[in-house]
Amino acid sequence: MPEPKENTGRLHVMRPEDHAVYNSEKMGKAKLFQSENVLVGLNAFEPGQEHALHAHEDMDKVYYVVSGHGVFLLEGRELDMRGGEMLIAPQGVPHGIHNTGTERLLVVAVLAPAPSGSK
Repeated sequence: MPEPKENTGRLHVMRPEDHAVYNSEKMGKAKLFQSENVLVGLNAFEPGQEHALHAHEDMDKVYYVVSGHGVFLLEGRELDMRGGEMLIAPQGVPHGIHNTGTERLLVVAVLAPAPSGSK
């Protein structure tokens, strides 16, 4: 896996897809960045894989689709999402993801505040 390009200080440029971890058994996860305020993760789905419906009572979650497409579950609705699109799941709102496509689905997930105990 290539190292992120160095910029100044703690800042650097990266390509999320270079850090994707695909797993044939379950959704793959990678942590791209974490501070006390935010966690930026990467969720990698093979065709047919899903992240079950769940909710966070004390954090907001932003999903950005890097590539592929699938169905995002939000507040009882099914929303088709493709590469380049973003979805926000506010705190307490049930959400989930299902890769309904025939190709891999790669999603950046931003959680704020960062979950406690996930460092």
